[in-house]
Amino acid sequence: MIDKKLIKRMDIVMIVIVLVLFLISLMMISSATHVTQNGLTRQVKMQAIAFFIGVVAVSMILFIDYNTFSNLKTSIYIGSILLLLAVYLPGIGKVQFGARSWINLGPVDLQPSEIVKIAFILSFAKFLEDRQNELNTFKELIPVGLYAAVPILLVLKEPDLGNALVFVVIFLGMTFASGLNYKIIGKGTIAGIISLPIVYKLMALHQRVRIDAYLNPADLDLPGNYHVMQSKIAIGSGQILGKGLYHGTQNNYNFLPVQESDFIFAVLVEEFGFVGGLIVLVLYFIFLYRMIKIAKNAKDVYGSLIVIGITSMFAFQIFENIGMTMGIMPVTGVTLPFLSYGGSSLLTNMIAIGIVLNIGMRRQKINF
Repeated sequence: MIDKKLIKRMDIVMIVIVLVLFLISLMMISSATHVTQNGLTRQVKMQAIAFFIGVVAVSMILFIDYNTFSNLKTSIYIGSILLLLAVYLPGIGKVQFGARSWINLGPVDLQPSEIVKIAFILSFAKFLEDRQNELNTFKELIPVGLYAAVPILLVLKEPDLGNALVFVVIFLGMTFASGLNYKIIGKGTIAGIISLPIVYKLMALHQRVRIDAYLNPADLDLPGNYHVMQSKIAIGSGQILGKGLYHGTQNNYNFLPVQESDFIFAVLVEEFGFVGGLIVLVLYFIFLYRMIKIAKNAKDVYGSLIVIGITSMFAFQIFENIGMTMGIMPVTGVTLPFLSYGGSSLLTNMIAIGIVLNIGMRRQKINF
């Protein structure tokens, strides 16, 4: 049993926000998959099942002291690498949406990179904690960079640029929070900007095309730009209060690509307008604020770094997904947390929340 003192410290506000976002998700996925014509769709059922499994996972996680994960740092890291490599096993790995990012589990598919995000955060937090106050030179940063480079390169090879960027943001957020020297940050930023043309040249052709499309939004011949234009039309036509649930024309006539996942925010704003979109943004803002507060009040550096990593993950995915529907960010396959359809994504998000709640509950030492 969990001590009553721990239960009292549970962040109820965060739990309520996750529940509200999930209920909105079911509504929007049902609309995006046209339940009024097709009946209760597989996507709606799978999202509900994934959420239920996630609730069970959260309940189990709350019983475990999060410091247990620090003792398993090496095992978690090695297991993550093996899981990412499993997509190349014959009969198990599966190509979907143009990327070898999936494992076939029979009735469902698992995307290892989603689960590995959390595993990487848990192991990387301990790796950084062990190197506190030792990130003052580029030489000291080399092992830190190599530690993160392995999973990032494996995800990039699939190829999954969207999730690779999520890993990069997690790495940067956690490294910065661990006490990175400000001079290194300045020099690193300058070096990063200078190296952008080189990085662009090293990208795969389809990845460069995505960047070209982002830089030339008016060219509808470039892949993705037509869909972004349709997304903007959907968002703009929603006006203040929207067209009403199940009445979005861009949605009903399938002008939006992967509208139950990548462009779910466009579906939401078309049907619930500016007010609906603003409500979701406010929920996300409170959600991220509560996590930052938990990170600040964590009882140790390990717990704080874990929450910073998870906050970085959520913040980037929210900004990237909503940004791409408006044309201010390149189009990637990054999902909108708790709203987009996707069992692996939702389960990962639920596990992440379970860990954050766990750290928040144990922010003070319990005296028995």
